[in-house]
Amino acid sequence: MAGRGDPPEGTPEGLPGGNDDEYRSVVFDESFVRAARLQEFSAQERMGDHAKAVRSRPGRVLRNGPRHFLVLMLLIAMAFGTALYMGVRHPYRPPETQPVQALRSMVVPLAPEGTVPGGDPAGLYARSPAADFRVGAAGITLPAVRHTKNFSDDQVMTALTIATDYLVASSLDPAVLTEGAVRPVRVLLDPDQLNQFDRSMNAPEDDGRHAATGWLVRFDPDRIALAAPEVRVQGTLAFAEAGPDTLEVTSDHTFAYTVRPAGKETGTPTAADGRAVDTASLFTVRRQLHFRFDRDDLRTHRAELLLSHVQAGPMSCSADAAALMEPLLAGQRATGRGPAGTDPYDTRREAAAVCGTLTTGTQPSG
Repeated sequence: MAGRGDPPEGTPEGLPGGNDDEYRSVVFDESFVRAARLQEFSAQERMGDHAKAVRSRPGRVLRNGPRHFLVLMLLIAMAFGTALYMGVRHPYRPPETQPVQALRSMVVPLAPEGTVPGGDPAGLYARSPAADFRVGAAGITLPAVRHTKNFSDDQVMTALTIATDYLVASSLDPAVLTEGAVRPVRVLLDPDQLNQFDRSMNAPEDDGRHAATGWLVRFDPDRIALAAPEVRVQGTLAFAEAGPDTLEVTSDHTFAYTVRPAGKETGTPTAADGRAVDTASLFTVRRQLHFRFDRDDLRTHRAELLLSHVQAGPMSCSADAAALMEPLLAGQRATGRGPAGTDPYDTRREAAAVCGTLTTGTQPSG
């Protein structure tokens, strides 16, 4: 029989008092109640005017707050120190750039064996070893381009292109050859070589460092003019990697110019028998250059010129070839002779030193 306060069917399922064991796990103990953020006012507190049913309790103060902050700062400091250490010890350091070297140059005059032959430009070329040379920049041909260990095809092509531009500016530009211009060449040089270049242009010396003609080909505009604008050219270019951050290009080219007297006011050259001569003559210059390029040179389209060996004739051995090329004109003879047998067209032979004599056959035939 059911108790007095219980329904006949017993306590309904889900109400307190029926199955107390089921709710023991959710009984709110004293600590949970104290931790609650909301707390109910007492009956007496709720009797006041505008009294609220509940009040907020202040949040718990983290007793370990300062300690947690210190741990966090320590972790940040350790992370920063590790990053700094790894940066110092990083195996991939920026490439170390090599100091730019000063140009070393030699200019060798080549004296003729006899009287310098003359004629019209087309005939002079046709009767000389330059008959089959190409005209102008077309004679500066590139080798097969391929990548190296540390430089791509494009970087190798860039180095060869800069070297070609330098050869064109310093050997073929009429403003440089006969008008005294230097800027077309200067803008292609590494900035660290500009002081040496400027001194060579302003105060040339035959000291192996400051010959103007080591950097470029130029004639005295008061004495020499080009008889024809075309210049015949033939030669080779080669490249090689000199280190993980350096490419080197070597060039060996022969340039054939036709020259004549610049004007009557400077005097007309005379032949050996005293007759006036105003026809053109052939002047040949062989230039062997050694360029170096670091990655910054490739990016800025500039070159470092390390070595320059030049043979030029017909000139007298006494000519001041460091300042200007001083061609002997048609009908003239050299005032001195050097060792016999120098051929500027034969690139298989080593360049002459101090002074040389043009071999038979290097001048136009009669």
